[in-house]
Amino acid sequence: MINKKMFLLAVMFISFGIFAQKKEVKNAEKAIEKENFDEAKSEIQLAEQQLDELNTRWKIRFYIAKGEALRGKNDGLNTSLEDLINSGKAFESAKKLDKEDNDAIEGLQKTQGAMVEQAIQNQNEGKHMLASEKMLASYELNKNDTLYLYYAAGNAVTAKEYDISLDYYKELQDLGFTGKATTYFAVNKETKEKQRFETKTYRDLSVQSGDYINPTDEETQSKKGEIAKNISLIYIQKGEKEKAIKAIERAKESNPDDVQLMQAEADLYYQLDNLAKYQEIMKEITKLRPEDPILFLNLGITADQAGDVEGAIEYYKKAIELDEDMIEPHLNIAASILKKEEPIVNQMNQLGMSAADNKKYEELKEKRKQYYIEARPHLEKVIEIQPENVDAIRTMMNIHYQLGNDSEAEKLRVQLKKLTE
Repeated sequence: MINKKMFLLAVMFISFGIFAQKKEVKNAEKAIEKENFDEAKSEIQLAEQQLDELNTRWKIRFYIAKGEALRGKNDGLNTSLEDLINSGKAFESAKKLDKEDNDAIEGLQKTQGAMVEQAIQNQNEGKHMLASEKMLASYELNKNDTLYLYYAAGNAVTAKEYDISLDYYKELQDLGFTGKATTYFAVNKETKEKQRFETKTYRDLSVQSGDYINPTDEETQSKKGEIAKNISLIYIQKGEKEKAIKAIERAKESNPDDVQLMQAEADLYYQLDNLAKYQEIMKEITKLRPEDPILFLNLGITADQAGDVEGAIEYYKKAIELDEDMIEPHLNIAASILKKEEPIVNQMNQLGMSAADNKKYEELKEKRKQYYIEARPHLEKVIEIQPENVDAIRTMMNIHYQLGNDSEAEKLRVQLKKLTE
């Protein structure tokens, strides 16, 4: 026969255990409200010993309290990565029990946000591998946020951890990641500042409230080309040129006419010193998008980096034909023209004092002057469009001094002084 007294004692013991656990969860919640997170962790450890005995609702409260206790002060901005990871896991456990629980959802978002904020701070401090680890941890909390894996890869590249970054980039390719997304903006009615919103719904509600105006949507460009390019560059860094070429070819299989991928392929052949192939691909790109000024600007920058100054200038001129008021090609064409004076200056400095040398000096001086005259209208256009562009004003001032236009140079000097004081 069952000893009724012993059975009653067992039931009382279980009930007391459950009551104690509930009390410990409540104590943890109270400690969190007072920002006494060490005390909250102690209470959570006590409650965790017999967690299975709690019902679903109390388990959810336990996991949320655990997540908040581990995240700690200042919404986790100074919390260790290990504690943030465990905080995220706790909120995930709560979500598994009730995927609609708002506290669990918000808690997970805050923990993930803390990881990202810390990663950005580490990145700004030059601690790129630490930033990569935190971006990866943030991605692993919610694998729908593939952009964080992309940032983890980028920071690993900067840290020269090429094998790690290669794994991340390959995973992004396997996931079909493009990086394309719509970003939602509106202008704060009071501050007049443009603000980014996480979702269209949140942005639209903010506009409806009257606090925000002028809603706009902006599309981010695909990052497939950049990823393919980075993979190929990593292989080049590792001395694996054939794999670098195959990486680009693989990326192009589904999108052979993708301009970004073609640009990445061109850059690859430039890295491999195959300038003929590089130029061939560049020309194909211009045929696909002949009316895109941004494309010609980028082609000019790439040609400039490849040492093809004349080719770069032609691309910049084409960009200007398509959009006369675009500042960048005007600035870049002026810089490319002025870059050509450096060998002339070196040559002038090497001349002696003979009659022949003096004659050569004057010829070179005139040639240098022509470069100034050629660059001047582009800098004037930049200053016309952007009167506060300090670099353009300073360069234009120096050109006027070199050309003997002292009065014009003085006007720009005064203007420059007002902008830089």
